Amino acid sequence: MSFETKKTIALRADTITDELNQLFLAHEGPLHVTLAPGIHRCGGLKLRSDLTLELQDGAELHFIPDYEAYAKTTVAIVAEESDRAMMTAVGAQNIRLVGKGRIFCEGSTAYIQGEDAEMGTLVANRHRPRILVLDSCRDIVIDGLQIHDSPMWTMHFADCENITVRNVEVDNNRRMPNTDGIVIDGCRNVEIVDSTFRTADDGIVLKTTRRQDGSVTGACENINVKNCIIESRSCALKIGTESFSAFRNIAFEDVRIDKSNRGLGIFSRDGGIVENVRFKRISVDCHETPAGFWGSGEAITITVLDRRPEEFPAGRVSNVLVEDVSGRMEGAINLVAEHEGDIANITLRNIVIDQQPGPLGTGLSYDIRPTIDDRFDRFPIGDKSAGRVNAWRYGPDGKILGLIPYETGFPGVFAKGVSGFVTENVTVSRPEALPAGWCTDTIAQLPADRRR
Repeated sequence: MSFETKKTIALRADTITDELNQLFLAHEGPLHVTLAPGIHRCGGLKLRSDLTLELQDGAELHFIPDYEAYAKTTVAIVAEESDRAMMTAVGAQNIRLVGKGRIFCEGSTAYIQGEDAEMGTLVANRHRPRILVLDSCRDIVIDGLQIHDSPMWTMHFADCENITVRNVEVDNNRRMPNTDGIVIDGCRNVEIVDSTFRTADDGIVLKTTRRQDGSVTGACENINVKNCIIESRSCALKIGTESFSAFRNIAFEDVRIDKSNRGLGIFSRDGGIVENVRFKRISVDCHETPAGFWGSGEAITITVLDRRPEEFPAGRVSNVLVEDVSGRMEGAINLVAEHEGDIANITLRNIVIDQQPGPLGTGLSYDIRPTIDDRFDRFPIGDKSAGRVNAWRYGPDGKILGLIPYETGFPGVFAKGVSGFVTENVTVSRPEALPAGWCTDTIAQLPADRRR
């Protein structure tokens, strides 16, 4: 029988990096480490199996604001050209990060080069650590923590099973790129409940990525999100765009989306299918954003485009139910497939949305980014005149690639290349006198530009 060893870390004048890592290694069996109230400074931590790391109420864990502090905590999945994290584990089980304490990371001050006022974003450093990366782990609990100002993805779970995230609050700078609240990457059996995510990038995002060695994380299956609050300058609840494996049996329910860009989104690009997805009882508040952000004020977006046609076509999106969604938007509801029928069997039921013109006019185009032209291997890194990698790229005419004016004029619902599209009790309230450029039909349907 294994007994849990309990250790409390008191305040120290220097960092606690070595003390914690040595403590994790020194004890066999279950270990419960508690950080006492006060400020604790730390570099990279290598977590292990059967570990509880508790931040007591009043405890603050301040990670060192230097990418080199995480040279020993590298990860196998590169994100935005970065391969380091503040806390990591590989192949571990029974990890618990809990408590009412707070984690600070100085992302928007220590990892930036300046700002891009035109696009509405900070200009981030090329290399930035994620806060937490767990790879091929199982039986994980994140409970009660408050996380502030991440420099990159906040929490990244790759090829993990049995994850519970509850009562967590993430508060990142709303102009700092790539600061997704939580990334569920090829994981199974995940529950995210009673949590709040406020960030410049995606709030809760599901991905299936590919490692540097060419292996993929696997399918995303049996994911449940419930009773959460999201604020996002990108997409609040998102599937994709990295989509090398399948997504199945996913439910987002009872979510409030505040002051966001896109509300609900599915983006298929890399070959993995998306099927059996449910969005239910969700309120949205979607506003236009500058063109540097993907999308602009859309309550619902589903897009399917080939990003790697030399390897495989984009995966089909099918059997999606969006039900009991209400609120306001300055964009439209967009369903766009590059090839006919790659979006299929989509039901919008009991939708009540107030659509009003936004102050920027960016909502008057639909956004199909990322495209084949945005790929890292096709982008002239370092050429500022080309745009910003994984954000936008300028075409020969000086316009951003992937922003397309609506062929029909600006509608309430735009469906292109969709088969089996069902609308039941869908109400989009629009200005009585439609502004210039608006489509007179609330719902506009077109065939795709291509067929397989």
